[in-house]
Amino acid sequence: MTSLDTLGRVRLSENFWMREFLYSDVANFHGMPNIPDDPDLAIMVGKRLCEELLEPLQRTFGKVVIRSAFRSCSVNGFCNEQQRAGKSGYTCSSNEANFAGHIWDRRDAGGFAGATACIVIPSFADRFEAGMDWRALAWWVHDHLPYASMYFFPKLAAFNLAWHENPERRIDSYIAPKGCLTRPGMPNHEGCHAEWYRDLPELMG
Repeated sequence: MTSLDTLGRVRLSENFWMREFLYSDVANFHGMPNIPDDPDLAIMVGKRLCEELLEPLQRTFGKVVIRSAFRSCSVNGFCNEQQRAGKSGYTCSSNEANFAGHIWDRRDAGGFAGATACIVIPSFADRFEAGMDWRALAWWVHDHLPYASMYFFPKLAAFNLAWHENPERRIDSYIAPKGCLTRPGMPNHEGCHAEWYRDLPELMG
């Protein structure tokens, strides 16, 4: 317990501590520990995620809420088993697919490290509820931040935001228009997309 308390107190960036990234609805509901096997790797990628992506978002848009972030292999594996069994409320892909994603303390098959967090930006959620297109925020992040991937969801315009040592820079969505918004090689991937986000604030340094 002392080691877990110490891990939770690790400050990943100016405004984010490790503790808030360790919470898991699945782990909490089923009474499972959600603790990294390799804390040093989890802390390293967590700091990059926070410093390079979450802090700029919070400076610019205000509070960033963490919905789901780190998952241990045991928690993610259990969640995936429930999903494959057809149980609702479980949305985890396989452990291998989540290495260097939601599973921060494992490198992926290519040997790269990474971290993913599902976040909500309340100020943008209000705009989305009022009719703003989710693609405004997607293109804003694409043009301003060194993200690896994003995946948008219909509720509150929540989205998975990933940092990765070998970033693909791909955007997908479950919100219409569903599917892949952009990836390397698509005609819309390069250049400026400011026409999409003229009503959003400028990046705060």
